[in-house]
Amino acid sequence: MSSASVVSFEEARHIVEHHAQKVGPGEVERVDLLAAPGRVLAEPILADRDFPPFPRATRDGYAICTADLVQVPKRLELAGEIRAGDWPEPGTCNVGRGQAVSIMTGAPLPAGADAVVMVEYTAEVGKSVEIQRSVKSGENFVPRGAEARQGQLLVDRGTRLDHAAIALAASVGASKLPVFRKPQVAVLSTGDEVVEMGAMPGPAQIRNSNTYSLAAQIVQAGAEAVRLPIAPDEPARLRALMEEGFACDLLLLTGGVSMGKYDLVEQVLAGLKAEFYFTGVKIQPGKPIVFGSGGADTPVRVSAASPQSARAGMPAPHKKYFFGLPGNPVSTMVAFKLFAQPMIAALAGMMPQPLVFLKARLRSEIRTKTGLKRFLPAVLSGEFENAEVELAAWQGSGDIAALARSNCFVVIPPDREQIASGEWVSLLTA
Repeated sequence: MSSASVVSFEEARHIVEHHAQKVGPGEVERVDLLAAPGRVLAEPILADRDFPPFPRATRDGYAICTADLVQVPKRLELAGEIRAGDWPEPGTCNVGRGQAVSIMTGAPLPAGADAVVMVEYTAEVGKSVEIQRSVKSGENFVPRGAEARQGQLLVDRGTRLDHAAIALAASVGASKLPVFRKPQVAVLSTGDEVVEMGAMPGPAQIRNSNTYSLAAQIVQAGAEAVRLPIAPDEPARLRALMEEGFACDLLLLTGGVSMGKYDLVEQVLAGLKAEFYFTGVKIQPGKPIVFGSGGADTPVRVSAASPQSARAGMPAPHKKYFFGLPGNPVSTMVAFKLFAQPMIAALAGMMPQPLVFLKARLRSEIRTKTGLKRFLPAVLSGEFENAEVELAAWQGSGDIAALARSNCFVVIPPDREQIASGEWVSLLTA
């Protein structure tokens, strides 16, 4: 086993991000546009023409020449009407001096006009319109190409596609999109005390909730979860299941990474030629977390999408990254969010994203011990600018019910033992 250590939260996060930069996404496939939300774009989407392709009115009203509105109110001759979707023939519906053209939202601005007066500030009088308020040149229309020029990048490679990205793809006529294959993440729960969900637990046993919570988090992170059978506290069977897990793109183990007599995960990983990058992080919950690479004897698929991987210094093609997560359910979920998620994002082909904490006022005083950075389940309440946060009542890192009642984590620095009510505190969204 290579030497590793217990590190600070910030150091652990940077170690994971460093290794995440060395992995490449999987193969590329093309999917229908409506099957693309949540997938990661493998090629950039470019504008196929100027956006908008013409100067586009943003209000219903009248297209005018602002030089005619030195003084208002001003009566102008009506020279025509343009509706959204109309494309007037050259020479028709032009705006000459002393003229106005009725125009609808989304319609092209006629030649000679340099602004649109909102209909609320006008009154039609026969074949003319009275303008009651002046406007500046450029008001109430979007110039051609103001949103994007032809060939300009609209959505970059590595973007996880959301509704806005789908709208942009539709706007350039992309009915199919190239996306990266979803990475497969193996989940292996360990321990004789763990039984499958459908079994009746013995007096000292618990059901295997970690496999299901991790599978849900993996799917939300943009990957596919591969649930393996529960590994007993027996080295040979544990090794066999690890080898099966290393056939996937990433292996997540839960339980068996503490210092107990039957915590065998690190020992078995060492037998698989594992290299450990850290063996604990100074946080609560989630301190006994292990990160490394291993599975030396396991055949793997080498991605054609990243032939430069060996030159980039990543582990040899027959090695895969793994996380040994704590067995307590809350610790497992927190450790996944803080450390496994950025690795999955990299394997999925996503662009790196920094971890950003929000801020809210603390509703009730917090007292704790120093030495660890704490991510404690909490409830964010209130609305608008009056949001407040309060720790959830919980009984430690095995209290799943408390986590389910929470919607965020309060982040407490390792040097604070007391935070007064009303102070601003950092939050991590759940």
